[in-house]
Amino acid sequence: MENNDVAENRKISKADYEKALFKLQSELVKLQEWIKHEGLKVVVLFEGRDAAGKGGVIKRITQFLNPRICPVIALPAPTEREQSQWYFQRYAAHLPAAGEMVLFDRSWYNRAGVEKVMGFCTEEDHQEFLRSCPEFERMLVRSGIILIKYWFSVSDEEQERRFQNRIDAPLKRWKLSPMDLESRSRWMEYSRAKDEMFAYTDIKQAPWYVVNSDVKKHARLNCIRHLLSLIPYEDLTPDPVTLPKRKEGEGYIRPPMSDQTFVPEIYPK
Repeated sequence: MENNDVAENRKISKADYEKALFKLQSELVKLQEWIKHEGLKVVVLFEGRDAAGKGGVIKRITQFLNPRICPVIALPAPTEREQSQWYFQRYAAHLPAAGEMVLFDRSWYNRAGVEKVMGFCTEEDHQEFLRSCPEFERMLVRSGIILIKYWFSVSDEEQERRFQNRIDAPLKRWKLSPMDLESRSRWMEYSRAKDEMFAYTDIKQAPWYVVNSDVKKHARLNCIRHLLSLIPYEDLTPDPVTLPKRKEGEGYIRPPMSDQTFVPEIYPK
């Protein structure tokens, strides 16, 4: 483990981080336009332990993107009907059409992680997932989908610090579910499940990319930069346009503003 003082000194400054992030986000907009223009189908999976920083990087990726082109999928627990379906069925419904990049905030890998560790699936279900998942992903790739898988790796000490931060901050406590707290006591079980998952699903057609996420800012920049490097794209930024002048109404009289109900203007005080 690196000395904390040394690691602290190596952290990127806020100014440098914001400058680098904005540059990368500008490139993401170009990538989005290229995906739309070329009709590409992109799937990006974000997996990792609780509080590993998946949500933070997803927010920075999508901040300036069109949610119709780049939707985020974060599915809740399956319904009783969904539990009776083919396991991959409810995820397949959210796969992209041409010109879309779909980000999965957790994905079908729930079965290899939380479901396995917490006993939400049988051992037979888990083993079947490990056998069928690589074939499912190879099918996606053969169909023309660009499949990118990220695993956010956080240390035991850093996860504990982030959990405690959520406990101490009222606005963040909603992020801590009973499942999250239980995951802390099952750290080694999650480690074993992750290692087994990698052994089966780190395939040539869709490899796992591990993001060191102990420093959130570094993880965000490194992940976005890597994502941009995986899909060759060109700058299709349109030329500046001239805003047309507003046409005057020809004899139309608008109703008085007093007929409308306005939100009270409390600010500024």
